[in-house]
Amino acid sequence: MTLRNRWRKTLSYVMLSLTGVCAVAAVSILFLILGYLIYNGWRSVDWNFFTKLPKSPGETGGGMVNAIVGSFQIILLATIVGLPVGFMAGIYLSEFGGKSFAFLVRYMADLLNGVPSIVIGIFAYAVVVIPMHVNSALAGGFALAVMLIPITARSTEQFMSSVPQTLREGALALGASKWKTIATVVVPAAYRGIATGMILGVARIAGETAPLLFTSGNNDYMSTGFSQPTASLPVMIYLRALSAYDDWHRQAWAAGMVLLFLVLLANIAARLILSRGIAVQK
Repeated sequence: MTLRNRWRKTLSYVMLSLTGVCAVAAVSILFLILGYLIYNGWRSVDWNFFTKLPKSPGETGGGMVNAIVGSFQIILLATIVGLPVGFMAGIYLSEFGGKSFAFLVRYMADLLNGVPSIVIGIFAYAVVVIPMHVNSALAGGFALAVMLIPITARSTEQFMSSVPQTLREGALALGASKWKTIATVVVPAAYRGIATGMILGVARIAGETAPLLFTSGNNDYMSTGFSQPTASLPVMIYLRALSAYDDWHRQAWAAGMVLLFLVLLANIAARLILSRGIAVQK
């Protein structure tokens, strides 16, 4: 074996070891966070946590059912607004977008994806909260929808663009219109990827705190509508973590664990959907 070959093999082993160590470190961070949350939060996760309202300051016990329900309300509003708008925008970019205008829309969507969430919260506060004169689930849902739209649009465009052009040409050759081709050929061929992008987008906004501090506010009781201050898990975690009570600190850890596991389940579901889609295509 020549000196040059030995050097190549040595360099290969070193780089393989280095990449392996980096991969283990990346995975270890996730397990470290999960372990720390479980260690600190499992003691406060019980039936009361999911069914009881928060106690008054200084009292022990209680739960966060209002924050759990409020989070679902806000995310539901954001989903109802953000997913359809983002989906239709992705269809336009993939199937109808020209050069100049489509480039501008993509650039603005990417730029919006990079805007700090607290800036979006300030925008939603100025657009919704100030005119309504009250924090509400509507304002929180609007803020999260603004974040969800560009995520959904770009993921929809990406997966629809990956559909072979021959499928479109075949449908058009059989006499189908442009919209019928999109609805019956392109979207069904890419629906697993589109669904994956939507799930990941919802998981992305589920843990946002900064926009909700400006918009949805907080409430220690069950909200009876969408036009009043509404508690959410991220905001409750923030407020409980900053409090001076040990029991509230434990509840903050428990809420963080529940929220992280919900996001983790959404990511696992998205990966399963996407892997099944790849298997079917093969």
